[in-house]
Amino acid sequence: MKIEEMRSASADELRSKVGELGKELFNLRLQHSMGQLENPIKLKWLRKDIARANTIISEKERDS
Repeated sequence: MKIEEMRSASADELRSKVGELGKELFNLRLQHSMGQLENPIKLKWLRKDIARANTIISEKERDS
């Protein structure tokens, strides 16, 4: 998800997206531990996406 899309989304939408990304991160970690993950860089990307979304959520809450 691009940063522009995140900024245009509401805080509730971002919270649900963080939940989805968390589940996906869990599944990728599981695959990685079993040696089945083809692209381990996805773990890094997902962690950064979750952090970005959480940052934007806190910005939106602080502004309102």
